[in-house]
Amino acid sequence: MATRLLLAELLQAWQARGGAPVQIESVGGVDAARRVAAGEAFDLVVLAADAIERLIASGHALAGSRVDLVHSGVAVAVRSGAPLPDLSSEAALRAAVLAAPTLSYSTGPSGVALAALFERWGVMDEIRARIVTPPPGVPVGTLVASGQVALGFQQLSELIHVPGITIAGPLPDAIQIDTVFSGAVCTTCTQPATVRNLLAFMASPVAADAKQRQGMTPA
Repeated sequence: MATRLLLAELLQAWQARGGAPVQIESVGGVDAARRVAAGEAFDLVVLAADAIERLIASGHALAGSRVDLVHSGVAVAVRSGAPLPDLSSEAALRAAVLAAPTLSYSTGPSGVALAALFERWGVMDEIRARIVTPPPGVPVGTLVASGQVALGFQQLSELIHVPGITIAGPLPDAIQIDTVFSGAVCTTCTQPATVRNLLAFMASPVAADAKQRQGMTPA
């Protein structure tokens, strides 16, 4: 879901340049990987790089077809009008997490890394009961906007277009969680040459502005 809007913009540009029509389906990363691994007929898959590597290792994506597309970092959001937390340092963020009455983070790779950070801080047992797990496909930002969650963590690309929230800023540099999203040719692909051309386009410099607009940076 983190790449949904970016892919829509890039595919529109691809088709405007005469590229083959593409139909995209955006779902949560866990669901996407499961469906590809189950053998559903897809030409192209875009996921976190480690998930792509697992699909290649299991024979569901073509070896050598992985193309890194973007880097995506995690940001922190609060409901519009709420006081902004101090994100100036790791210690400041830890204090904000401990002070939050409720918090939520993605169930994807960035969320797994964030949970590991909380464990390293030794605060997970203290905050566990205050963590709100988003339902599949529901952005953390919408939980923040509705007031269900006081402090939300998700990739910036998934927060920047959500109304009713204020993005307090990115995680401090020392603990920023950087996810590389990559594309690969599925083994069920019927047009591998076309898909490789599409991946090359999405990784090219002409796609850089779109990546910046969607809160990401080129890989």
